Amino acid sequence: MNREAAIESALSKYSKERYVFERFQNAVVDYFRTEPSLNSLESPEIHSIKSRLKDVGHLRDKLNRKWDDGVHIDGENIFSHITDLAGVRVLHLYQDQFPLIHQSILNQVKLGDWHFHESPKVYSWDPEAHEFFRALNLTPEIKPSYYTSIHYVLKPRSDAEVCCEVQVRTLFEEIWGEVDHKLNYPHPTENIACKEQIRVLSKLVSTGTRLADSIFRTHNAS
Repeated sequence: MNREAAIESALSKYSKERYVFERFQNAVVDYFRTEPSLNSLESPEIHSIKSRLKDVGHLRDKLNRKWDDGVHIDGENIFSHITDLAGVRVLHLYQDQFPLIHQSILNQVKLGDWHFHESPKVYSWDPEAHEFFRALNLTPEIKPSYYTSIHYVLKPRSDAEVCCEVQVRTLFEEIWGEVDHKLNYPHPTENIACKEQIRVLSKLVSTGTRLADSIFRTHNAS
């Protein structure tokens, strides 16, 4: 099967099965929206939740990039290679809220309601945050872009092909992510000044997150 036919078969497969991904995505959103330990009226751990299903046009572009990299994806293997067809983003206000969100996800896996397709991934360039994540048995990775987020790829059962990528990040990190997305997705900017400015913004975001933690620690101690 040639490249064009393979990509068309992958897109057709996704279009036919899209409702299955939407169904699982909605279930993941409902969990985060209704879980009492994360949504107390006095002090909720979650600020807001976003979700989306992969746009067919963006998926076509991604499949072409995969083929450029030598990964040949078609209708037979698309679901094993592309794990972000369904996506949920969980936003929280400051970093100290993350451990409870993380533990809540682990609990769902322990109960068998969710299964990990792969181990959680932590992307953080900030050396001061690395110790925080290692204390939770998470190993941070550094991306050259300074991208910061925690990713979980979840499945409804161990043998399922359906995956939902859950990203957890602070509101400060979400600002950086939205700016970076505008500049670098689906194709990275070639503007040198913008590249440098987005790196500077990542440092400001990290400072903001750290300051928010300090504010709430002081408040909670008073």
